[in-house]
Parts: sequence; C-alpha cells; structure tokens
Amino acid sequence: MEGASSFETAPQSPPEEDFERTLRPKDFSEFLGQNGVLEPLSLMVRAAQEREETSEHILFTGLPGLGKTSLALALAQELGAPLKMTSGPALNKSRDLVGILSQIEPGTLLFIDEIHRIPRDVEEYLYGAMDRFQLEWTLDSGPHARLLKLDIQPFTLVGATTREALLSPPFRSRFGHAFRFEPYPAHELEQILERSASLLKVALTPEACAGLAQHARGTPRIANRLLRRARDVAQVETNGPIDASVVERTYQLLDIDSLGLERTDRKILHALVLAAGQPLGLKNLAVAIDEAEDTLEEVFEPWLIREGFLARTPQGRVILPLGRDALGLAPLPEGDSAS
Repeated sequence: MEGASSFETAPQSPPEEDFERTLRPKDFSEFLGQNGVLEPLSLMVRAAQEREETSEHILFTGLPGLGKTSLALALAQELGAPLKMTSGPALNKSRDLVGILSQIEPGTLLFIDEIHRIPRDVEEYLYGAMDRFQLEWTLDSGPHARLLKLDIQPFTLVGATTREALLSPPFRSRFGHAFRFEPYPAHELEQILERSASLLKVALTPEACAGLAQHARGTPRIANRLLRRARDVAQVETNGPIDASVVERTYQLLDIDSLGLERTDRKILHALVLAAGQPLGLKNLAVAIDEAEDTLEEVFEPWLIREGFLARTPQGRVILPLGRDALGLAPLPEGDSAS
C-alpha cells in the first residue's frame, strides 16, 4: 500500500463492475477470512486432486456480499478447471440446462448463483447429472414414451444461495458439503480493505480503515463500496489520502449516521414506531418503506436484527429499545411493547 503522502488518480475510471472484478481474490491464498469455510474446502480439494477425482458438488449459503462468488472463482483457479457461470433465473427451461451440460469439458466447475430460483422441473434434470453424470428425459407419452439418456462429462456443481430453506430436500442432499458464510469480524474487514486499497492504488490510513470496517456490516462488498466512495471524496475534495476526516465526510454524503444506520434503515425503524408497538408483517413493512420484500428480508433486516435494533416475532417485526434510542425516542412504557 502506498504511503499517506500521495494520492494517485487514473486518467479514466473504469466502471464499478470492473473494479469489483479487480478486487476479487485470484486463488485461496488471496481469499481473506471465512476460515471455517476455507480450511475444510481446501482439504476437500486437495484430497480430490490426490485421488485424481472430480470434486464433490458444493453448496455455498449465506447473506449477500460475503464472498460466495469470489470463492467459487478462486476454487476454479485452485482446481485448474474450466469455469462455467450461470444463475437460477437464467435456467428457466430444461433446454437451457441441457445446452450447458451437454457442452462442458471434463472437470468443469459449474457455478450457479441464486440456485434456489431454479424451477422444480428444471431442477429434476440436475439429479441424474449430479448423481451419474447423465441427462435423462422422456420423449412422447403413453405407450409410445421413450426414455432417452445422454452421458455428460464429469463436473463439479457449486451452488450459491441466500435462501437455503427454499431448496428441496432431494436437491440439497445431492451436495457433498454445504458451507455457510458468516459475517466478517472488523479485523478481517480491515485486512480486506487494506488489500483493496493497495489494488486501487489509494492511500488509506489505519484510522480510516477501521472507520470503514466499523460500518461495513460484516460484508466485504459493502466495505469495498464504502472504500470506493471515500476514494471519490479524497480525490475531489482533498486530493490526499483517505483519512478519518474523509471517511466522516463520506458517511455524511451517504447519509450514514454514527450508529451505521442508512436512510432505509431509519425508514424501517420509523415504520415500526408508527405501528405503535404492534408487530408489523413483512408485506406491510415493505409497502410502508416502498421496498421489495426480498431486499428487506435479505439485505436490511439481518444487520438490524444482529445489532439489536429490531426483532422478528411470530406476529411480525417489532422495534426494540435500542432502535427507539437510535431515533432519539423515549422507551415505551412498561407493558406497551409487543412480545
């Protein structure tokens, strides 16, 4: 990482998605954190290589932005295997899947993001492919029905999902191992930020690094997004390194308060306050803040729950005392809060 005395700017800034690719780890040695996933996965890969076998099918689960796609890319590099990437929504017809599987090379790593969104009838075609490396389908119907089989090359399926519970039991049981990604502690996020700053060729002071990690919600993707916005502030307003004052200014521009609450977080808490202590269902809460239910449930709620701002109950969402305090409101009188 460069010293704190200079700040370099590129003649032309690549798009955000190009930066995202630039910051991805190239192999296991560059993948930081998630040791509970990386260590057993490394052992599995080494064992399969020593036996000269195709690795077992693998399922990555966890919240968005924790590195599931990045680790899949690093895994392909470790295996020295061809990589084919797609997503559940892209496989909406059986012919989409057949077209991919019939053309893969031996040992290919097939990565399917949002694998829980594969339609059930398409999913069933994967069963034979995962178990026997064979595709089966029925031609015609009734007494003229014929079962056709197509052998395919051995491959490793890596599925990524934020909604493991939506996978059918027969589908989930076909994965040799399921690895769950957990939110990153602050010190690991600081290591990731230091590496990203080095790759982006920007100077980042230790205080600024800690400040960015503090409000990254345990998520590398958010940490890198905050770093890029801080880089913009430093480039335009100070022409210097990313220091604590630049981070503070970045949070001001992004409307992030001292507790790490963003505008949408505060809208969620305000909506729960307006419910007058009564639980609010997901649909009603989504309508109240004009946000998609999936986004609310997968992106915003997990952090708010982990930090103690709100809770899920069988009846719905309720704001907790810490949430009211964050909005500058007095606690509810004893007995008025929903249980």
